[in-house]
Amino acid sequence: MASPVHPDDELMTAAPAAEEGARPDDRINDSRLDTENTLKADYVRTVRDALEAGDKGLVYDLVEPLHAADIADLLELLGREERAFLAAAITDLMTSDVIAELNDWVRESMMEALPADAVAAIAEQLETDDAVQLIEDLDKEDQRAVLAEMDDEDRVAIETALAYPEETAGRLMSRDVVAVPEHMTVGDLIDYLRDHNDLAHEFFEVFVVDHKHHPLGTCALSWILTTPRHIALADVMKRDQTLIPVSLDQEEVALMFQKYALISAAVVDEEGRLVGQMTVDDIVHIIAEEAGEDVLLLSGAGDGDINEPIREAYAARVRWLVANLGTAVVGSAIIAFFGAAIEQLVALAVLMPIVASIGGNAGTQTMAVAVRAIAMNQLTRANTGRILWRELRVAVLNGATIAVLIGLATGFLFTPMLGGVIALAMVVNIIVAGLAGVLVPVIFDRLKQDPAVASSVFVTMITDSMGFFAFLGLAVASGLAG
Repeated sequence: MASPVHPDDELMTAAPAAEEGARPDDRINDSRLDTENTLKADYVRTVRDALEAGDKGLVYDLVEPLHAADIADLLELLGREERAFLAAAITDLMTSDVIAELNDWVRESMMEALPADAVAAIAEQLETDDAVQLIEDLDKEDQRAVLAEMDDEDRVAIETALAYPEETAGRLMSRDVVAVPEHMTVGDLIDYLRDHNDLAHEFFEVFVVDHKHHPLGTCALSWILTTPRHIALADVMKRDQTLIPVSLDQEEVALMFQKYALISAAVVDEEGRLVGQMTVDDIVHIIAEEAGEDVLLLSGAGDGDINEPIREAYAARVRWLVANLGTAVVGSAIIAFFGAAIEQLVALAVLMPIVASIGGNAGTQTMAVAVRAIAMNQLTRANTGRILWRELRVAVLNGATIAVLIGLATGFLFTPMLGGVIALAMVVNIIVAGLAGVLVPVIFDRLKQDPAVASSVFVTMITDSMGFFAFLGLAVASGLAG
């Protein structure tokens, strides 16, 4: 996997012009990119016009200077048919680097359109973790066809990775590691690294292992380069290391990297043997993916990807809208219960949405904080009570502030009595919102469910229902209506 790529390889390496276009100073001054480092609309339009005209030569000249990541961006900006035409026009620019940078949905649709041998050739150029990500999105039948076209060594590596659950270290790790025995000296290691061209191309540290391949320590490249040749690795290696189990969830892996300021870390199997590594570039992708995923789950928007097929987007979103419809019925039932009071005092109907809206916003604020804290391991069983007490105090302060403002305004526009009723209802609803914003995510987490998935539905139901009930109930109890 990730063997050296030669200019005459099938599925091509980028031309020298593309290499020059990758230099940082060239990218800053590139007329194709705007100040936010995204492709300009005029440039994309020019490429589209060349595609429509069928001028493959012009298309190639326009795209050739781009960095691999920018070519991936260009493919994502085009429609499905346009992508196929562009890929055909720039065949030798469609390197493994471009494929690795593509959005999941775009990459999947493009791979489905290619024959199995072409996909296999692309996968063999990729690092193991990128190849796994490429193949795991395919249908089972397509996976088998692609794997059958691959070299035995690469096929076994990918099949082993696919055997692990999704979003675990075993699925995501790179198997391209440099591991050496501890009896080596620094000089032996340097000679070994120079003499073996089949080693990983990019690595930050060398893992030192025993005869059973259990990791004993690590040597950073900077230590190796600055240590005399005669020093034994056992004397210079760092024995205190962070080991990642193959079954560990990717979110937990990212938290370990953040907590211990890691650049890379060894991944070990159930018997403690070194089987791969996770590196910080993988973690950056995981952090971005998890952060975006939580935000989208809170809104019930599914994957929320603009390249996601319409049918999948519809299926992901509509079920939460149906759930919201059901919870909205609860609020409507409470309103119907106080229908007579509303008929007597129309002002209640005018003010009800304010109470529910503010309570909903307060609940969403607390829920977002709680979900993030759970994801970051900041909210655990050990401090749930303290966090709940903290959010309760915040809710009381928020409720008192909003209550004073809405109470004075309502008293001025309607009656002082109604102003007092809505002020008290507002305090009650914001306190309930604060408690629900913490307890609902915590309960989902205790039940081993993702707290971001359905928390918003239940928190909204609680705040709306309690807002209506508190406001209308207090109005009836005070004698204003009923």
